[in-house]
Amino acid sequence: MSFTGFGLKSREKTPVFNPLADSDSASEAEKPCNDSDSEDALDAFMAGIEKQVETQKNREGPKIVREDYESEDQHEELYKFLQQKKVEEVSMLKDMEAEIEYDSDDNPIVVTREILPLPPLDHESISYMDFNKNFYCEHETIKALSNEEVKQFRSKMSMRVSGLDPPRPVCSFAHFGFDDRLMRQIIKMGFTEPTAIQAQAIPAALSGRDVIGIAKTGSGKTCSFLWPMLVHINDQPELPMEEGPIGLICAPTRELAQQIFVEAKRFSSCYGFRVVAVYGGDSKYEQTKSLKDGAEIVVATPGRLIDHAKTLKQNFSFFRVTFLVLDEADRMFDLGFEPQVKSIVQNTRPDRQTMLFSATFKGKVEKLARECLTDPVRIVIGDVGEANEDVTQHVHIFQEPALKWTWLTENIVSFLSEGSVLIFVNKKVHCEELTNNLKSSGYEVCCLHGDMDQVNRNLVLNEFKKNKIPLLVATDVAARGLDIPLIKIVVNYDVARDIDTHTHRIGRTGRAGSKGTAHTLLTPKDEVFAGHLVRNLEGANQIVPTELLELAKKNPRFLKSRSHGKNKSGVGRFGARSHLGIGMKDTDQVVLKKQKKKKADFVSFGTSRSQVMAQFKSTFVSGSHLTNIDTEVISRCEEKERQRKAKKEEENGKVKGERQLDSAYKRRRFH
Repeated sequence: MSFTGFGLKSREKTPVFNPLADSDSASEAEKPCNDSDSEDALDAFMAGIEKQVETQKNREGPKIVREDYESEDQHEELYKFLQQKKVEEVSMLKDMEAEIEYDSDDNPIVVTREILPLPPLDHESISYMDFNKNFYCEHETIKALSNEEVKQFRSKMSMRVSGLDPPRPVCSFAHFGFDDRLMRQIIKMGFTEPTAIQAQAIPAALSGRDVIGIAKTGSGKTCSFLWPMLVHINDQPELPMEEGPIGLICAPTRELAQQIFVEAKRFSSCYGFRVVAVYGGDSKYEQTKSLKDGAEIVVATPGRLIDHAKTLKQNFSFFRVTFLVLDEADRMFDLGFEPQVKSIVQNTRPDRQTMLFSATFKGKVEKLARECLTDPVRIVIGDVGEANEDVTQHVHIFQEPALKWTWLTENIVSFLSEGSVLIFVNKKVHCEELTNNLKSSGYEVCCLHGDMDQVNRNLVLNEFKKNKIPLLVATDVAARGLDIPLIKIVVNYDVARDIDTHTHRIGRTGRAGSKGTAHTLLTPKDEVFAGHLVRNLEGANQIVPTELLELAKKNPRFLKSRSHGKNKSGVGRFGARSHLGIGMKDTDQVVLKKQKKKKADFVSFGTSRSQVMAQFKSTFVSGSHLTNIDTEVISRCEEKERQRKAKKEEENGKVKGERQLDSAYKRRRFH
């Protein structure tokens, strides 16, 4: 029997260390022993060891061998097995491309891999069990409030509520009626009083109503649907294995899904509920295993959720989903997930409770809300898409882009003394370049962009959250769903592609009522964005710098909207509220007053004219009535009407002629 596998070798091949190697005695000692008695004694000793090993084997019985890696040499085969497993996992991760891709500027684009929506489900053929949605009992203190007091409270919180008989807002956690377990967890997490969106949305959700919540970033929207969901799930029967979730939360990005998952795990621990996160870039095998084991709450991105629903037809379904949340629904539509989201909504039972939350709310989402919500309570905190007032914004304008780096190096030390710093850029190349420049300057910094895989992203975020690395340079990948209280400064090194993205960027600080600071760096070429930024600052009650206003006025469209760009609804052409902006002169106010008076006189005259003409033209007006009509007024009205029609025809002819000339000029220029 050979023992080479245990590291034992024959006596002749074993080197022996001898400190007297140079001496004659050493050379004599190294000669092999030829004594036959010594050899017999050694053989007898080894034979005894072999007998002992055989006896031990007989006692233990046959050894169970893993043929996949133990058939030959143990160490070598185990190493090969682990290497092969690692290769398979890497290839699996490569096959599981994330649902969201990014272009060269690191802007999210529509998915390249086609994700077919779920087939429609016939709910008429399914018998659903009944469930309770109403758990709210209005507190005596809230009942005692008069309608005027409720109106004043909503006005104080900048709250606009619409819908059929919405519940009254509350001002304390004690008014929600949560049980002791959830209340202890809320107090443990350091919450003292509900935010504006929580004060109104949670009573509506606990009442079983569908909710549309629109509030600024960092206002506590996540807890507004998590806490009612926990109360809702706690009333449901126990969830067996291999059965779908009760609460389903859909989010547009992996980062936001991870953030919601962490919060859900934190608060659901007091009830022992299982929470599973399902998103691209993570192990699909582990997600499948967790879904099979059963989970009361699933936080998912639409694409990966549909993949699992198609794969686990027998072990996963939306049959038990009675509480559905669509967070940042507008973002999911922007990323091209509209058919997928609608198919997920259609596959859940029709009598479910649905909540939509976002910082912005666009037309497509309004249409979705009409399709999937029943008599919703719409809650708007502040203006739709407005910036957080808890974030103090500073705007810096540089004549040359290179001066941004000088400004950053001069102020970075003072920024880091206040807390963690998050710097936003637009392109992946700029992200890497700025990170390398900061590293070469001696700062401890990391970067985050769309080309990084999920493992590296998680490592960077964990290091940043633990404050091991206080400085992070990122693209708009980190603009949503990143909730790190340590972030005190946000620097927009490159301006955002739109004002909504800017709102989400600066919303990474000043969260949950804390204060933060945001610095936006502009150059003269950013005159279009400067106009949007002026309105953003005004909406957040921030000071508009004179330099920024002058830069914005270089854009003719902005200048026109500030002077006489109001429409009938009182809203400017670009969605801004029609009010005199900072920098308007007294002469401009006089002009506007004259225009208003002229318009009022015209409307007044037009009303009387239409009334007289309607009475005059009617063939059913009696002669007695005609005698009371002033003939001069009638003739004057007829003359005015003829002049108006002639002028309109003349203007239409001019416009038509100009269009023909312009078309002819373009054709000649083309040829």
